Amino acid sequence: MNKPANKQIEVQIMGQSYLLACPVGGESALLDAVERVDTAMCRIRDTGKVKARDRIAVLASLNLAFELSQKEATSSPAAAPVPNRGTSPNTPDTPETPASAQDQTRLDHLVRRIDQALGGNDPLP
Repeated sequence: MNKPANKQIEVQIMGQSYLLACPVGGESALLDAVERVDTAMCRIRDTGKVKARDRIAVLASLNLAFELSQKEATSSPAAAPVPNRGTSPNTPDTPETPASAQDQTRLDHLVRRIDQALGGNDPLP
């Protein structure tokens, strides 16, 4: 009889339990990912600026995705600054603007768009 390819693991993120499917042998990687998400969400919650769990989750995922893209960009031997594609009228598309400032501008713009899409009275930081 074949063994199941996945198993279920119960985890806690911001004090709430989740039952997640996990490939056999991938438990360590999943638990590491859960720890990163939990840490990112708790850090945002603890600032006191954002109360809604869904907004905290969106901010945490944006932060983690941004960190991952930064790591990928610095680990790539052919990493080059990505030009600003007009995401913000305040940031010129010039060589004098560092890629990290452009990335931050894009991230700020994206956060504003998410805040508008989610609605509500407490804008994302």
